Amino acid sequence: MSSTSNTLEAPAASTTGWRHDAKVIGLIASAHFVSHFHVMLLPPIFGPVREAFGVSYIEIGVALTAFNVVSAALQTPAGFLVDRVGPRAVLTGGLLLAAAALLAAALLPGYALFIVAYAFLGLANTVYHPADYAILAAAIDAKRIGKAFSIHNFSGYLGFGVAPATVLASAALWGWQGAFLLAAVLAIAAALLLIVAGGILPRAARQAPSGAAKPSSVGLDLLLSGPILRNLLFFCCIGMANGGVQTFSVVALGMLWGTPAAAANIGLSGFLLMSAAGVLLGGIIADRTPHHERVAAVGFAFTAGMAILLGWVNMPAAVLIFVMSLGGLLNGIIQPSRDMMVRAVTPVGSFGKVFGFVTTGFNVGGMISPLLFGWLMDRGQPRMIFAIVVAFILLALVTAVTRRKPQVNLAWMR
Repeated sequence: MSSTSNTLEAPAASTTGWRHDAKVIGLIASAHFVSHFHVMLLPPIFGPVREAFGVSYIEIGVALTAFNVVSAALQTPAGFLVDRVGPRAVLTGGLLLAAAALLAAALLPGYALFIVAYAFLGLANTVYHPADYAILAAAIDAKRIGKAFSIHNFSGYLGFGVAPATVLASAALWGWQGAFLLAAVLAIAAALLLIVAGGILPRAARQAPSGAAKPSSVGLDLLLSGPILRNLLFFCCIGMANGGVQTFSVVALGMLWGTPAAAANIGLSGFLLMSAAGVLLGGIIADRTPHHERVAAVGFAFTAGMAILLGWVNMPAAVLIFVMSLGGLLNGIIQPSRDMMVRAVTPVGSFGKVFGFVTTGFNVGGMISPLLFGWLMDRGQPRMIFAIVVAFILLALVTAVTRRKPQVNLAWMR
């Protein structure tokens, strides 16, 4: 297996103040916002796009499948590329590739070219997690890294939240192609921001500084080690559980309890909005405790309790909204601690490949959960959706609390 001797240059001591960290976080959060906006671009305008190409919903859904398959298959190689050539260049290239893919999807004729363009959008999507986490892990002061992870995650949730209304408004004004062109402009703007202001970001170094600890030069042996595989399973479980709540809770509640769609959707909005708030709170907590698995355990326990209530208790609308919002808050709090657990077992010089590999679990969950939960709904088993969500939450909890604690000479410490 080929290896790399590259690592990231840590910022000089004089540049690691909070102003420097705020600039780095702002740049990375901007790119992460755009990436999540792109993920939510197509669902709000399924109808107009389907009509434009004269195809079925399943055929339009193939675009999302192509996106996720390419992302899952190539995100780990993208992580190796990040560690070899540097995250700034890869992140900028990914944003420009995303813009090109969206322009092609909007302007080139034919359904087949649309699917190909979405596959290239999936390729662009592979760079965000490896590059973002590599930059944050290398450039942010250790005492602020939890907050950095939380703001990074929050920006993604913000992209999710802003996209539907923005896309629908753009489509109403300029057609569905206009929404795609707007998304392309956002990618170009984020890329230009990195080009103009990205000088503060860490660069790839050919070798470690003299006298410094030798960076990791391993490849598959690192990714297939127990701690990293455990984190891959952890992310996959989270992806499966969130897929059930975010995608199928509204229809499942309607079938199970006759919950009005309006009430269920408000509950889901509460879950997502409070998850975003929880991410920010979780960043503060993550910086104040080394016991990240305990934070995850508490959050998972509450989220599992929420899923149990949804599946086995017919709650009034107000109570349902409260329960889902509280579950979202605790679900958000988990996320910075989740990232800190990965960071704790990742050697210097390997942040790109490791985060690229473990966050592939999200793509795996994104591919499996719609098929599994859709199959259950087709067979009139809405309660099983919540049962499986609970099962995956509990598996994630066990994965977190039974992890081996890193040694005191953590590989990522500078």
